[in-house]
Amino acid sequence: MKNTLLIVLLKVALLLGITACQTRPIPAIAIYEDQTRFVRLEQDPTMGESHSHPANITPDEMAAVLSGVIIEEPTSLMQSLPFLSKDEEPRHPAFSATEIEFLSPLLAKGLEAAKPEEVVTFYLIVQQPGTDEHVTSGGVFINGDELHFILGNYRSPARYPPDAETMRYVDGRSTPLQPIVPQETKLDFQPARAVIPLRQGVLKNPFRPNRREIVVLFKTLR
Repeated sequence: MKNTLLIVLLKVALLLGITACQTRPIPAIAIYEDQTRFVRLEQDPTMGESHSHPANITPDEMAAVLSGVIIEEPTSLMQSLPFLSKDEEPRHPAFSATEIEFLSPLLAKGLEAAKPEEVVTFYLIVQQPGTDEHVTSGGVFINGDELHFILGNYRSPARYPPDAETMRYVDGRSTPLQPIVPQETKLDFQPARAVIPLRQGVLKNPFRPNRREIVVLFKTLR
């Protein structure tokens, strides 16, 4: 009886050990990283594990994708801002020319090095005169001729008040695909002919978090 109980306990301990190993986060691989910016290879089960990686995409093709990403600000915010700069208009490019020049070759390099189960993530701290630091982050992956672009954060506060339960600040650097704060801006793309609808299926996956994502036929942008 004692031997049987001991064997059962050993099996339970072994099972828990295997589970812990499986749930342990896999380290990200940096393509580029400094204190305010990075581009990394990461594994995220919610994005699938059979992407067309390594993927052959040029920096120019990646730049064309980033140039087409459009942000649409909420109407309520626009009504409260009578004097708007170019990047505060209701619809405006998500990335500046400088950001596109920085990200394009690194994202292309990441996609060429990525494994089928990996996505390429990015994180940028943006600071405008007279404001606090803000975060723009997200990721990309390729399936066939489709490039999936995910925008986790668009100018989210870098220092958001801590969670009420844990009293810890949300670390956007470790989760670039997840929003730090609720996101009110909408994601769009131009030209519209290059975008295809997301295929959600009949039933949405309840374990897959909602995300702002567009799918671009990037080869049509040449």
